[in-house]
Amino acid sequence: MKLLVGSLGKALAFVITVLPQSVRQFLGLALGLLWFDVLRIRRRVAIENVRIGYPQLSKREATSLARKSLINMGRTIVEYGLISFYQASFAPRNFTFEGEENLKAALAEGKGVIMLTLHLGNGDLAVAELSRVGYPMHLISKEFTTKWLNDLWFGMRERLGTRFIGARRSSFDILKALKKNEIVIFVLDQFMGPPLGVRTQFFGKETGTAMGCAIMAERTGAPVVPTYTYRRPDGSPVIVFEKAIPYLDNGPREENIATMTQKYTDKIESIVRLHPDQWMWIHRRWKEFRD
Repeated sequence: MKLLVGSLGKALAFVITVLPQSVRQFLGLALGLLWFDVLRIRRRVAIENVRIGYPQLSKREATSLARKSLINMGRTIVEYGLISFYQASFAPRNFTFEGEENLKAALAEGKGVIMLTLHLGNGDLAVAELSRVGYPMHLISKEFTTKWLNDLWFGMRERLGTRFIGARRSSFDILKALKKNEIVIFVLDQFMGPPLGVRTQFFGKETGTAMGCAIMAERTGAPVVPTYTYRRPDGSPVIVFEKAIPYLDNGPREENIATMTQKYTDKIESIVRLHPDQWMWIHRRWKEFRD
């Protein structure tokens, strides 16, 4: 079974790599519409979330934005096939970096880089490209309970040089990577309750956000570089590196960490507002935060 699924997966992935980008775009569109308008998986959640973020929108406008978000996810799923065979010949030739000097300046400090990011555009494709061009990337990720899924999911990324940090040894491995002046990715747009999260405001509504990014910035002094990827209308991917966010040490440690977590959350919100149609609105971001 494992060999059969693996072989079928590789065959499908190869077909995806040789298709023109316009065809991949169309397949992603079809998949997104199937998800949103036929299967209707988390359709209501996505629409309700959009209306939290943009209360001025009518229901029709909110539905349209939620649909575009699912179309983006459909395109992301189709593009996963590119990662299996990712190399110079199969990488999107129109991949663009904006603000790369900000990432290089942060690495020049020699303390490693905390890359603050979110589920926008196709982050997995961005990590693959950054690894391919030589950046030392570490991604914090949960593992599957099935070994062959782990081998498939993580193996194709590790082939490019991406390293993964599991939840059990995350603190040790993060510190180790930063000490070697490498890059650790923190995805900070999902809900996190106590004890790992703190109360934050996101689009004006209370939620919970993981404080690990702020804790590591405080412990190591590593610069936090907001980074995100988005698609242009023609489907060409762009990776944006913004200037590092300074760590503010103005009071008790717990208050500083909470303040910085809110500051990082504000940055994530500002990025979503730039490309709301490419963010993952189906996530239940505004769960009740219970102490």
